[in-house]
Amino acid sequence: MSKIWDVVVAGAGPAGLVAAIAARRKGFDVAVFEGISSTAPIDKCCGEGLIPDALDALRKLGIVLPPAAGMPIQGIRFLDGATVAEARFSQQDGIGVRRTALHFLLADQARQAGVSIFRGAPVRGLAPGGVRVGDAVVGSRWIVAADGSQSALRRAAGLDRVMRDSRRFGSRRHFEIAPWSDLVEIHWGRAAQAYVTPVAPHEVGVAFISSDPLQRFQEFLPLFPALEARLKRAVATSTVRGAMTASRRFAQVTAGNVALIGDASGSVDAVTGLGFSLAFQQAVALGDALGAGDLSLYAAAHRRIARLPRVMEVLMLSLDRYDRFRHRAIRALAAEPAQFARLLAVHAGMAPPVSFALRFPLAFGWRFFTI
Repeated sequence: MSKIWDVVVAGAGPAGLVAAIAARRKGFDVAVFEGISSTAPIDKCCGEGLIPDALDALRKLGIVLPPAAGMPIQGIRFLDGATVAEARFSQQDGIGVRRTALHFLLADQARQAGVSIFRGAPVRGLAPGGVRVGDAVVGSRWIVAADGSQSALRRAAGLDRVMRDSRRFGSRRHFEIAPWSDLVEIHWGRAAQAYVTPVAPHEVGVAFISSDPLQRFQEFLPLFPALEARLKRAVATSTVRGAMTASRRFAQVTAGNVALIGDASGSVDAVTGLGFSLAFQQAVALGDALGAGDLSLYAAAHRRIARLPRVMEVLMLSLDRYDRFRHRAIRALAAEPAQFARLLAVHAGMAPPVSFALRFPLAFGWRFFTI
């Protein structure tokens, strides 16, 4: 505790661990402080699918997930009643991986990189020259807040001014059943979505998202008869976990020597499936900014990284809010699989947005209005 660190990271979740690895790769002495004392991986409600640009960001930091960590994901399938539209990644697969398995692997990679991890040591706020950990002060040149959506460090740094804040609610459970597809399935219903992600040879994760905070996991299944039929005899392999999913944008993500990352820095709605991808790309940008000694570079990169996901969020939430628009849009995507593949390539970071802007609207728009 008496040591003055180059970088202190508050929070040992995936975002904090990857940020710590990014800083360590730049040669900094890095300490991660986590309030939970257990060394067991932290399980939270999430879709558990990593798209290609999330894996690219990890690879830039020397982090490669072994094939045995999860199941290959080759694309996305939309199901809206009897209408099915699907698209596959054009260059590389994603991976479906249990959050606990991902967390364990990242913690191991952080230790191998030379990151010091202190558990049972909650960061309670800022202090002169560093942070307050429990009753002690830990000195640090740079401070990274990866302590989640309710970040105490964000408040302490005066970065809590919200530009946008909307919330929905999610719940997730795993089932013992062989995945019936190598795609992530998104089942669309009235005011709710169901995500199905293959995570192991005999296991899938099922997550529901809606605006109703009181609706329970088992009450969602009847809204999706095809999915309910699939899972009728499947045995649950985990308990139900719930969480709030927020679309949040803060006015600033840096102040002085403090930088926010992951959910502490804002978020897009979980319907986009981009939570991990954003955090891992932010970590790469943060490592570069720390190496240059200039957090303004990170602030600019953070805005750039979030730009396209927020556009995708508007599109996806429009499918949720407007039933007639969704029916037409998914029928159009089913009729124009090449356009859906182009949209997915942009979403997954495998094609520049300009290709989407130039080629997608004409073909898709024609189908949308004539189908």
